[in-house]
Amino acid sequence: MESPTAGGGGGGGEAGAASSSSSSSGPSTSSAAAAATASASASSSAVATRYLAKRVLRGSAVLHVAQGCFRSPDCVDVVLCKENSLELVVIGEDGVLQSICEQTTFGIIKDVGVLNWRCTHFGLMPKIEGKEILVILSDSGKLSLLYFCSEMHRFFAIVNIELSKPGNLRHRLGRILAIDRESRFVAVSAYEDEFAFVRVSVDHKLHAPNGEIEEDAKIISTAYNTSSIHGTVWSMCFISTCLDEEYYPVVAMIVNRGSDVNDLALYGLDSHKRTIDRISTYLEAGPLALEISEIPQLYGFALMFRAGDVLLMDLRNPKDISCIHRISLSTSLIGDHVSVEDSCRGLDVDDDVAACALLELRDSGNNMMRDDSYMDIDGTDNKAVVKSRIVCSWNWEPNAMQGHPRLIFCLDDGEFHLLEFSLDMEGVKVLPECVHRGLPCKPLLWMDKGMVVGFVEMGDGMILQLENNRLVHKSAIQNVAPILDLAIADHHGEKQDQMFACCGMCPEGSLRVIRNGVNVEKLLRTDPIYHGVTGLWTLRMKRTDAYHSFLVLSFVEETRILSVGLSFNDICDAVGFQTDVCTLACGLVADGLLVQIHSKCVKLCLPTACAHPEGTLLPSPVCADWYPDVTISVGAVGHNVVVVATSNPCCLYILGVRSLSSFQYELYEIQHVQLHYEVSCISIPQEDWRLDNSSSSCATSGDFRKDFAANIRKFAVIGTHEPSVHIISLEPGEAFQQLAVGHISVNNALGTPISGCIPENVRFVVAARFYILAGLRNGMLLRFESQTSKGHCFPGSFYKESSTPCDDTSLMLIAVRRIGITPVVLVPLHDRANADIIVLGDRPWLLHSARHSLAYSSISFLPASHVTPVSSTDCPNGLLFVSENCLHLVEMVHGKRLNAQKFSIGGTPRKVLYHSDSRTLLVLRTGLTSVSCSSDIVQIDPSNGALLSRFKCEPGETAKCMQIAKIGNDQVLIVGTSKSNGRPMMPNGEAESIKGRLILLSLETIESPRESAEELSSNSMCSSPDEVCCNQIQPELMAGHLRSLVQHTFNGAVLAVHPYLDRYVLAAAGNVLFVFGFLNESPHRIKKYTTSRTRFTITCLKTYASRIAVGDCRDGVLFYSYHENLRKLELIYSDPAQRLVGDVALLSCETAVVSDRRGSISVLSCPRLEVSESPEKNLAVHCSFYMGETAMSIQKVAFKHWLPIDDLTEPVLESVYNCVVASTLLGSIFVMIPLTSEEHQMLQDVQERLSVHPLTAPLLGNDHAEFRRRGIPSGVPPILDGDMLVQFLELTSEQQHDVLNIVSPGKKRQHDISVFQVMRALERGSSNSIG
Repeated sequence: MESPTAGGGGGGGEAGAASSSSSSSGPSTSSAAAAATASASASSSAVATRYLAKRVLRGSAVLHVAQGCFRSPDCVDVVLCKENSLELVVIGEDGVLQSICEQTTFGIIKDVGVLNWRCTHFGLMPKIEGKEILVILSDSGKLSLLYFCSEMHRFFAIVNIELSKPGNLRHRLGRILAIDRESRFVAVSAYEDEFAFVRVSVDHKLHAPNGEIEEDAKIISTAYNTSSIHGTVWSMCFISTCLDEEYYPVVAMIVNRGSDVNDLALYGLDSHKRTIDRISTYLEAGPLALEISEIPQLYGFALMFRAGDVLLMDLRNPKDISCIHRISLSTSLIGDHVSVEDSCRGLDVDDDVAACALLELRDSGNNMMRDDSYMDIDGTDNKAVVKSRIVCSWNWEPNAMQGHPRLIFCLDDGEFHLLEFSLDMEGVKVLPECVHRGLPCKPLLWMDKGMVVGFVEMGDGMILQLENNRLVHKSAIQNVAPILDLAIADHHGEKQDQMFACCGMCPEGSLRVIRNGVNVEKLLRTDPIYHGVTGLWTLRMKRTDAYHSFLVLSFVEETRILSVGLSFNDICDAVGFQTDVCTLACGLVADGLLVQIHSKCVKLCLPTACAHPEGTLLPSPVCADWYPDVTISVGAVGHNVVVVATSNPCCLYILGVRSLSSFQYELYEIQHVQLHYEVSCISIPQEDWRLDNSSSSCATSGDFRKDFAANIRKFAVIGTHEPSVHIISLEPGEAFQQLAVGHISVNNALGTPISGCIPENVRFVVAARFYILAGLRNGMLLRFESQTSKGHCFPGSFYKESSTPCDDTSLMLIAVRRIGITPVVLVPLHDRANADIIVLGDRPWLLHSARHSLAYSSISFLPASHVTPVSSTDCPNGLLFVSENCLHLVEMVHGKRLNAQKFSIGGTPRKVLYHSDSRTLLVLRTGLTSVSCSSDIVQIDPSNGALLSRFKCEPGETAKCMQIAKIGNDQVLIVGTSKSNGRPMMPNGEAESIKGRLILLSLETIESPRESAEELSSNSMCSSPDEVCCNQIQPELMAGHLRSLVQHTFNGAVLAVHPYLDRYVLAAAGNVLFVFGFLNESPHRIKKYTTSRTRFTITCLKTYASRIAVGDCRDGVLFYSYHENLRKLELIYSDPAQRLVGDVALLSCETAVVSDRRGSISVLSCPRLEVSESPEKNLAVHCSFYMGETAMSIQKVAFKHWLPIDDLTEPVLESVYNCVVASTLLGSIFVMIPLTSEEHQMLQDVQERLSVHPLTAPLLGNDHAEFRRRGIPSGVPPILDGDMLVQFLELTSEQQHDVLNIVSPGKKRQHDISVFQVMRALERGSSNSIG
């Protein structure tokens, strides 16, 4: 397959390809502008204006965190709440965070809490028994109570309690929540004025007179509202008081009533009137009060966090509030104790700055507060220093010593402090201690066993361990937010797309190499000498061995046996296998006894000590053979049993092994039977002798272990040419008894059966229940299940006891997925019945066995024909792939949430380009701490992070933009700068009065990677095998410097540059667009040809052929054309609405994709107008989509490696390669995939049905259509939501049919849609997943 390409830039040849990685412009041309426009217009009509937008990488910026027993009473789970998604994770004892699942919420999360109902409401709602309930406030205006469903592997809403409609207004409930310690009341506030108590409980079941359940238990809620707050609510918590008989519950609230000082107010629910009253108010001049929290165990006492100090408040009598201690934060240093004083002196503090800091921390992820700071990301790297230090996050110790609650908090300068409280006859005592200094974290979570988890806003989070009152770093939590720029390339021809992303901001800025799928660490690769491999297996010498001993390779006419290790040695003669045949199967039949199956016989071997230390001491292996009368076609080896099948006639044989004497063994036939159909594959489940109970305390395989203790029959799974799958008994005396059968019948959209549905591989899997996986020869993957009796994992026919009820023996086809066109091979990662499975087809996948339906992730590796798990002392969790005639030893990295390699960049990376000639990256950095240079451009080797060359900006100058161009025969880098470190534009969008430069750098002498180049230095904070970091860069040690060719100074910061038509350069300085040309095609001689002005600052430029797209920071996207003869720029089309442009990409001369900073992305194009119409022509908005995140980088790309192989041969899908990629400030990556009109209409119908189906409807109660159309003018067609549609693939076949049978309210039933049609359309984009 060809490598993925992005649309070419204004430059030609390789330079244009490199430029395209971040420029999104179309192919260049050397003809006249008019001819270029005409030729491009001919193909532009084919550019699709119907799209599906799918999030291929969910955001990594964590805004809220909650801890609880969500899966079961024994699990300690953590939920990471991002802007519009939830991620359930666990943190192991080794301090490594592992992701369990992640789901989109289709709504903006505002706040989160936990209802501790684990020990209450027994016998009422079985689905929540023993579990804690996640409570979420969102922009839906509903209070959502969520529980985790193990079967579906995701959260579902028990109830969505409506609080307000609409729910995203400042004066509507839905901003902050608090939960009382008894989990009976939830307090909810709006941004301002409104507040409510919501009482929640579980109603009892209603029983009929005959005892039958008439109505199931349900959640009931009662809300008590008030609109008399008269101010903005900043924080609140429940308080235990002495007035329970008069007021219950009571809430302490920090309220700003329009002054420079916040007050503390106590509100209570009148126990008699059932109204909310303000009990008292506490107000004192001094620092700004920010947040409040009750002290656990010391009920009635609370901490009030202010700018520069913390007050210990006595609220036991809510009518008489008093402050009993003040903890000053203004002078503490690392290692020093903070001071504790009895007085409450006010501090001289800049309240405005503190308030701004609070709002930035508290509402960084909130859609409602963005308008005030939508240009923050464009500003300086070092914000103004707040005079008084602020507590930006805090958390209480869980299960603290009785009477000694402890609090850990983090200041905005990165200091971590520990406060211990105790209450005695003299009052409350506070013991403070500074325990760590690092990066400021928000939020912060204190877990059991002293584990502390902190999340950094614009950098990697951290997991710390509290040891001897000091925090010790355990591991890092990857966070790629914000993604400021993105370049995409198939680096080194690896046949997989890699994204080079500018992530984070100073001091945590980094360059990330993001790859598709589950990460694998490559350990060893052999020479391409393994041609024609037909089989690959690893074998142990004994079933209880921890490591494998033998690697068996089968070829067309040969078999080789190698010893397992980092070096593989040939030991064929010492094992005893026949080497001049093609091995069909092999395995360990008993300890020390190996079996080889080939077409002529079954061979039993006892290896010698030369092959394994525990082998026989005889000079040659001990062997025994069994020969059938006909040719063997397939076989399998199990514990003390061998099963083989023949093709003509179609027979099935069961063989046993017995010992005749010392070192003498015999293979003998137990039974055989003739079949109606030929057997295509056989699989015998391996009994699990190495169950790790400690690692599966939260797993759902407990019933499986109990059932095996109850003597489940030995059985095998076979696939036949009927086609069908059968489970047959292998027990003596009842061999071949059929325990279950599933017939394979898969139809296409026309209702006719699909050919090639013969099983290639079958596997038995046990999770919450047992199921059968079948990989077919036509590239499809099937899942079969059977009904089981209550309390059992298997059907009754599987049990030896006759008392077990016998269920229907038919297997039901639960789910079907098409993953390619090549035969599907299934290889489990280990011998356990609940092991995850590697699926080989057109490319490798990892199937998650415990998940509902068929859920799998792509593996970041080359297409492979064979794979086997391999375990050795040097590599206990290895995988051996056969790909491109080589053996590849790799190790799968399960602990990583993102498949991303990190290079710390020592500043803020703003722009990145991939230079294809040198296979290096060009990175624009700002925020450097060097005295002589605060911004530069560096060349980096993406393989190891080595710095190869550099261009330093002048002191006080900041690089803003860059693009690669080809001028004549020379490659150059165009750079735009600002001569000031301040903001380049005013808050109203007008340009600041500052200078800027246009610089051309030569790329002809750019350094290629070499081993001696300087590598980025290691950072102990983030040290891991895949993280290479650099914080201190020594410029004098670099290999070379980028040479400046020419420069030009402007009155305005140069925020955007771009090559144009191979011979021009476009530059935007302030609100002026410049066109420069080169005399005699020499990059040393530049000349200004013309200019054009816009109303506001130009932030981005893109080109396609002769078309120029200009992004005005307020007026949206503008289309220009340049007349070469007249040397004049002409405005052709304008944006129909004002738009705060994030970025723009041109798909053709007439179509552009543009993002705005309020979270939307739109496709605009030129309407067909008559010549006589007004010259003021507006672009037409063809479709839009509300992402809920600001996209700062958009580009047009082609992802050929993400599509099934057969799709590459279909001409009708050529437009699928014209995808659009957008990266956001919250760390998400979206891909927009073009659709045909028929696909769009069909999938839109499916999306509407999914949005109302109980299993797939928006989790938080949002109206899906309203959410995705937020801020979009009425009448604009929607871009389809891939996150909603992909849920269709996670459903079983029965559930999929239920969805398609839904009739949308107010609509007539449309023509029937087949599951096959929907699956076919969705699976083209289903593989686009990262991480």
